[in-house]
Amino acid sequence: MAKLTMPQMGFDMQEGTLVRWLKQPGDQVQRGEAIAEVETDKAVVEIESFHTGVVKELLVSEGTTVPVGTPIAIIDTGDEEGTGETDAGPASQAAQSPAPPSAQPVPAPGAPEPAAPAAGPSAAVAAATGTWPGGPTAPAAVAPPSVQHGARRLKASPLARRLASEYGINLQEITGSGPGGRIVKQDVLAAVAALRGAAPGAPAAPAAPAAPAAPAVPAAPAPAAAATAAPRADSVVPMSRMRQTIARRMVESKQQAPHFYVTMAIEMDRAMELREQLKQLPDVPPISVNDLVLKATAIALTRHPRLNASLEGDAIRVHGAVHLAMAVALDDGLITPVIRDCHAKSLVEIAREARELAEAARAGRLKPEHYQGGTFTVSNLGMFGVEEFAAIINPPQGAILAVGAVTEQPVVRNGQLAIGRVMRVTVSADHRVTDGAQVALFLQDLKAILENPLRLLI
Repeated sequence: MAKLTMPQMGFDMQEGTLVRWLKQPGDQVQRGEAIAEVETDKAVVEIESFHTGVVKELLVSEGTTVPVGTPIAIIDTGDEEGTGETDAGPASQAAQSPAPPSAQPVPAPGAPEPAAPAAGPSAAVAAATGTWPGGPTAPAAVAPPSVQHGARRLKASPLARRLASEYGINLQEITGSGPGGRIVKQDVLAAVAALRGAAPGAPAAPAAPAAPAAPAVPAAPAPAAAATAAPRADSVVPMSRMRQTIARRMVESKQQAPHFYVTMAIEMDRAMELREQLKQLPDVPPISVNDLVLKATAIALTRHPRLNASLEGDAIRVHGAVHLAMAVALDDGLITPVIRDCHAKSLVEIAREARELAEAARAGRLKPEHYQGGTFTVSNLGMFGVEEFAAIINPPQGAILAVGAVTEQPVVRNGQLAIGRVMRVTVSADHRVTDGAQVALFLQDLKAILENPLRLLI
């Protein structure tokens, strides 16, 4: 027998949430095969079995948060009963501790399901959906998405999984509208709405009380405001582990790092023309504006290494390699996967890796090594139409680049007014690590590279 424990994925990880079991009791599992999905404070990742055998028992139910090192499953490896061998994974160095009271064993398939509580939806669901017509009662539960023998592998965001669990929605019956067919929050909410409108026996709205007899004295007319729709009730939404981590790190950054900001406008006409030309090449993947910015940033950082630095106590570590982090928006926050040695990679290599990392982040398939160790961050909101913004530094890094949209604007060229495509970028920098003049020189080089984009191909 071997025990699978909650692994430590990251040096600062103290606990993890079991999001979904990928195997059930009685299933075969191979060494290195994914057995469960675990939510850390940064992402939802798959954990692998380090033994080959049969899943004997699941000790932790889906949605339960347990400390690192807690046994979460037992795998029958064919050894004698009770050997106590532990399958902790290479990253887990925490001592073994008993499962908390909340970590109850998962019932075996075929066991009767406990009755669903009659209470309404949780605060998280109420916040996402508002007050439903027909009253706040939750819809009748269907088979939970956790026990799916032989079902297709699902791609769904953590928030979508939580909502589906709250409302008893079977994710197998939902077609995702996200990238690659991924199920997102809106898909689950649409399924809930359809269930409420079509499920037999759904509770009807309470009948209105009979109107009282007309009083002897005519009632005063109701004020006009009474005819308006009732305001939506307030709700309290518990913060996810990712949102808690973002909050803690951003407060730490703003309180401890003296931010200053430098903005510059860059003419992108030639860069956009180069992008269109690259689209015509048969073996070149689609190149986005963000790919051009990432490559130009990596080149500029090699010339201005003081921005590719971080504070370590009373010393400044100037990094020799550019490990460029890029912000990727998720349903419940953001994560910054890292393109390692970005300074040594071609534009095509950067484009391919950036796309793969973004897809893995949205599918919850990032591993700790994919989002740790960044030396500088690029945050791009241009695809949302944002023209200019300032980002918060991602500690322990010393700076971050905020990228706005490419928009048509009046420009002056050779004394003549013309229409040009302009992009505004802003560097937020830690004044303990660098100064305004160094940031200005970095932005000058970034501007020169993007306005003469053949340098991106060298």
